[in-house]
Amino acid sequence: MLKRSAGIIGLLICLTGGYDLKAQSQKWRSGIITDEFLYEKAAFPSCHSATIAETPTGLVAAYFGGTHERHPDVEIYVSRQVNGTWLAPVSVANGIQNDKVRLPTWNPVLYQVPGGELLLFYKIGPKPSEWWGMMRSSKDGGITWSEAQKLPEGQIGPVKNKPVLLSNGNLFCPSSTEGKGWKVHFEVTKDNGKTWRLIGPLEGGEINAIQPSILDHGNGKLQILARSRNRAIVESWSQDNGETWSALAKTSLPNNNSGTDAVTMKDGRHVLVYNHVLPPGDLAKGARTPLNVAISKDGKNWSAALILEDSPISQYSYPAVIQTSDGLLHFIYTWRREKIKHVVVDPSKLKLKKIVNGIWPKLKGYTAPVVTDVKNEE
Repeated sequence: MLKRSAGIIGLLICLTGGYDLKAQSQKWRSGIITDEFLYEKAAFPSCHSATIAETPTGLVAAYFGGTHERHPDVEIYVSRQVNGTWLAPVSVANGIQNDKVRLPTWNPVLYQVPGGELLLFYKIGPKPSEWWGMMRSSKDGGITWSEAQKLPEGQIGPVKNKPVLLSNGNLFCPSSTEGKGWKVHFEVTKDNGKTWRLIGPLEGGEINAIQPSILDHGNGKLQILARSRNRAIVESWSQDNGETWSALAKTSLPNNNSGTDAVTMKDGRHVLVYNHVLPPGDLAKGARTPLNVAISKDGKNWSAALILEDSPISQYSYPAVIQTSDGLLHFIYTWRREKIKHVVVDPSKLKLKKIVNGIWPKLKGYTAPVVTDVKNEE
């Protein structure tokens, strides 16, 4: 419900369904080619945690949907893009254990094996501290799927963001646990999920971090960026293809205790999609709006590139980003827990402005909206 202080303006925003991006943030929309929903109507009222992959037969997206997060009816759904059109969502996994027990599913992650199968990782369990990892595979770009198999004890696969295939053949799955404090680790496989080994958890002192994404700087140098409870996106670095890592440390970029994602482009630059939001006071959690994109050459110094969403009505969250074979960037994310949004961007058309001291730069004629509705969700 909108706060009374929002008054008539807030009511109009609510009735019209959003903030006028064309009027306010067109200058932060350079390079956008496509801005669309995966579906208009679905069998489920709520959705979250989208993932996307490019397959030989087209784009495939996955996300979870149901009554609401944690509800036992939450299933993993897949949408396929055929001839430029997204087909209706199809359920591909659920948490039915037996005739009496059904559990929610969580956080799907897609990964296309080069020249091989499409892998789908997901979780089943009553809550993140008690879930376990599952995997299915598809030989036809997500039309049909293998039987579900449980990952080995202690393995959950990539927790939210996509795996990265290193030059040495190791598939690095960025992962984390929430049971006894938030901790980041990696699950590594050389045979596409048949066998696994664990690296971590990473040292971090008082830093509580989950849901890392991996950036590849070349020559064995890797970086992760992760969500935290510490009011900042946090990072760690490796110089040996991920075998050892530096202690987690804060970056200059804010974090509102919400998921992020990142990818290294073919030209060597790095893309980060996140809520550039610093929660008020000393709070760890803040509004999940706006949803921003930043770009860096070195993973340390970032430039503002896009504002994907900036409605005063939260939330726009849990983004994922990939670069497809044609060089375009594809972003996918939760839109108010009601739909999944897909945005395609030409990175050559982006207009960048340096982020100084963690502050999103101002543009003449653009006024950031006042947040009127905050949904405090996972």
